[in-house]
Amino acid sequence: MNPVRDTLKWWLVGWLGKGLTDLICSTISIRTIDFDKARAEIESGRFIFAFWHSRILMLSYLYKRLGAAILVSRSKDGEIIAQILKRQGHKTIRGSTSRHGVRALARLIKALKEEICPGVVVPDGPRGPRFRVQPGVITLAQKTGYPIVPLSYSAERIKIFASWDRFMLPYPFTNGSVIYGTPISVPCKVDAETKEVYRANLEAELNRITKFVDRYYGHAID
Repeated sequence: MNPVRDTLKWWLVGWLGKGLTDLICSTISIRTIDFDKARAEIESGRFIFAFWHSRILMLSYLYKRLGAAILVSRSKDGEIIAQILKRQGHKTIRGSTSRHGVRALARLIKALKEEICPGVVVPDGPRGPRFRVQPGVITLAQKTGYPIVPLSYSAERIKIFASWDRFMLPYPFTNGSVIYGTPISVPCKVDAETKEVYRANLEAELNRITKFVDRYYGHAID
């Protein structure tokens, strides 16, 4: 292992990934759906974005100057995503929202409280199950008092990869839409049964808006 070579490799991965994301997404005509549902929460600067693993690309571009604290897995794919997110100006915290990611979740809670910045969680990452919310994002909202803002996107012309998450890549010069769901606030004192209700509600809302925006462009992605 060569530390200098590895550092250079990941530096190049980060900048090339950001450049490619900018190149593709800057050509897309992006409109928003139901932004007013989450306007107050987003303008406050204290919120948690939640979106599916397959919908990372265009959302990371749209909010590349957000300066958010983002939970990213320690996997190889996670390293690629983390390098790109850093070049977009975000703070990355390595780990997951599963039961094995307690330390990472604690660091994310601390970052949101101390830095008063938005948070971002991909609740079905890093390996799924696809479109299934892991419970960590509910704990994050409970401990910080930040509301969760669900969002998703789709586009007219897309490439769907044969990965576990069925990653969506919009083609250049297509039309796309970003859709916002109803924010979900979690009380600071809730029992395990009630937390499960909030988890299920978030999952249902993310799936609702994702299916809505896919169907808008005539897609039926299983």
